[in-house]
Amino acid sequence: MRRPVVAGNWKMNPTSLREAIELARTVDAAAPDPDAVTTVICPPAIWLAEVERAVSRVEVGAQTMHFADAGAFTGETSPSMLSGLAGFVILGHSERRQYDGETDEGVGRKVVSAVAHGLRPIAAVGERADERSAGTTAAVVDRQVRAALGGLERLGGTGLVIAYEPVWAIGTGDAATAADAQEVCAQIRAILADLDPAAAPEIPIQYGGSVTADNAAELFAEVDIDGALVGGASLKPEAIAAILRAAAESAARE
Repeated sequence: MRRPVVAGNWKMNPTSLREAIELARTVDAAAPDPDAVTTVICPPAIWLAEVERAVSRVEVGAQTMHFADAGAFTGETSPSMLSGLAGFVILGHSERRQYDGETDEGVGRKVVSAVAHGLRPIAAVGERADERSAGTTAAVVDRQVRAALGGLERLGGTGLVIAYEPVWAIGTGDAATAADAQEVCAQIRAILADLDPAAAPEIPIQYGGSVTADNAAELFAEVDIDGALVGGASLKPEAIAAILRAAAESAARE
């Protein structure tokens, strides 16, 4: 049985350490049994150390990283620097692709580096609105998943998580329907089976993109959706608590 993974991507929030610690402690208190649901919070890098010390039940993740251990990369954070501070790292988020020029090839290099350093990569994939309108969702997702994972010798034992985040749904309030999300997540599962048949059933696939307390249970009821990568709702204590409860209830039905 796959354990659901619910990860809160705080993005460039909150703006003070005090608020970050308060939010982290609130989520920590609301988190389900870690044996049932893996709860992850991903604060800005500047708050990682303090947030990691403030929690006991939840995991901490970074929002990105460089693939190199060290070097002349101004403003970047290496996987070695994340050691002991983060257990997870989001890689290939659409905002990084859009605003920071991340490429499929670059995401693949980061995934390999994360695994090599004992970090669990949350590899994000998803189509833009124009790609969806053009009917190329399947092709885009296939390309991104294979590029992200192509450098790994195997998938089993890597701690890999895939996050399907349709770009048109992120922050818009226009989430994919559960059926549409399931269709793409099933496609991702098939790609994983092509790459590593034995490991494919073990790898959690999250949905992300306007996940709320209202739609979480319906999404989690789908066979290939194993949790969520949550944006705005992860900053709202009541909303993220409800999403975590929905994940725990879904896990209990398995």
